[in-house]
Amino acid sequence: MGHSNMTTHRILIRGQWRESRSQATFQAENPRTRQPLPDTYPVSAWPDCEEALDAATQAATQIRRLPAERAASFLERYAGRIEDRRNELVEIAHNETALPVSPRLTDVELPRTTDQIRQAAAAARDGSWRRVIIDTGSGIRSCLEPLGPVCVFGPNNFPFAFGSVSGGDFAAAIAAGNPVIGKAHSSHPGTTRVFAEAAHAAAVETGMPEGTVQMMYRLDHADGLRLVSDRRVGATGYTGSRKSGLKLKEAADAAGKPIYLELSSINPVVILPDALEERSDAIADEFTTSCLLGAGQFCTNPGLVILLDTPASEAFISAVAHRFQQAPIGTLLSKGVAENLQRGVALLKKAGAQQITDKTAEQPSGYSYPNTVLRVSGDQFIKESEVLQSEVFGNAMLFVVARDVQQACTVVEELEGNLTGCVYSHSTARNDWACERLASGLRRRVGRLLNDKMPTGVAVSPAMNHGGPYPATGHPGFTSVGIPTSLTRFSMLCCYDNVRPHRLPTWLQDENPNPGTWRQIDGRWTQANVGE
Repeated sequence: MGHSNMTTHRILIRGQWRESRSQATFQAENPRTRQPLPDTYPVSAWPDCEEALDAATQAATQIRRLPAERAASFLERYAGRIEDRRNELVEIAHNETALPVSPRLTDVELPRTTDQIRQAAAAARDGSWRRVIIDTGSGIRSCLEPLGPVCVFGPNNFPFAFGSVSGGDFAAAIAAGNPVIGKAHSSHPGTTRVFAEAAHAAAVETGMPEGTVQMMYRLDHADGLRLVSDRRVGATGYTGSRKSGLKLKEAADAAGKPIYLELSSINPVVILPDALEERSDAIADEFTTSCLLGAGQFCTNPGLVILLDTPASEAFISAVAHRFQQAPIGTLLSKGVAENLQRGVALLKKAGAQQITDKTAEQPSGYSYPNTVLRVSGDQFIKESEVLQSEVFGNAMLFVVARDVQQACTVVEELEGNLTGCVYSHSTARNDWACERLASGLRRRVGRLLNDKMPTGVAVSPAMNHGGPYPATGHPGFTSVGIPTSLTRFSMLCCYDNVRPHRLPTWLQDENPNPGTWRQIDGRWTQANVGE
């Protein structure tokens, strides 16, 4: 387990908590006090990575020989151990991130985390995610199988649900039959340590191989690049900044290694005049709540709103600006987030955006930035679209006021890929033509299209797509949320041609190993055995 507060915590390698091979250390900060927290953590060097990769390679071979039930049992036991340490996790995460204890951490993020882990366990046990295809006529059978060791880089804003050894990428990789090497985020290393302790204990209890779950707190940039491109790595899951993610992608791509990235998104919202005339106050409330939730530190935060130039739009802008100025100013996750937010707002203003809120509200003592509303004309946005659609991560947003529907469509055409996009329209079919034109443009630029609903919530639903065209993610065909679909990222398609029946993997044999598993046999999806 980790050391006391006076010494440096240990890393989890090959089923053991041991000291890092490096002498470099760091401390996390409490964003509310701007003071370092007492615990010290190592910055691992390449020898730590080398040992983790060797252990994960061995574990990958061992896991392939185990029944899927074993991984499912591990995940379920892990979810239970997380719940056993609920109070400890919430307290540490609150100190490291300043995210509210309730409802955010206790009532929302922790239950979501254990829920998606249990959903992953169910998917592993069921096996339908493997997409088994059996063609008896040609003697060819195929299915998805584990890819190999998966590296997971967790983000700063979801210490539980997207954590490197607790989040969706972790759960999907394990359920698909792969070991995980987690790289904690430097903002919440203590939170990740507790998760890794719980995961390790669950792995021991369920007989998983020693290298199934490994965890390091921090790497220097060169070692991070080296890790994702190592020959022993099957794939990487990364959630974080666009700049760092693209460097990792370049290294992984050069080595031919899959890497699944969630990078940046401004999540455009189009609000038509008819909707404002019908329910302007309600939309203003919805938008303000969504945009300022968690101080705007959500990947699905609605950062850009497209309006048409009408009196209703002007009244709406004023109403939102008033709400922003009256709302409490939230604490940001770190000094770096605060500095990047300040730079981002300055960049938008330099490109022609006008700030319509001021700094009259009293700022908290921790890392923060005033709730900020900016506006720009459709003409100016089109002229400076590359800069004006930069992600500004935090409690700031930009209104784009277009002349008419045609110019709003042009603004949409200028947008890069995003996680989400939304159109607010009248509750009747009035002016559906405008909604359809704008939604059609958004559809090609977003992973999830919404109507009359803010995008902040991401349900852990089998139908969810938490992905989208670049730069929202590195590949538009995959989702990081939504089980069992998310498991396919960490698998490879394996085909067996004329292989003797007793040598086939369990899932491809004539007898269905699980009565609930769907398989395609001679063009028909069925849960039956071959020949029935």
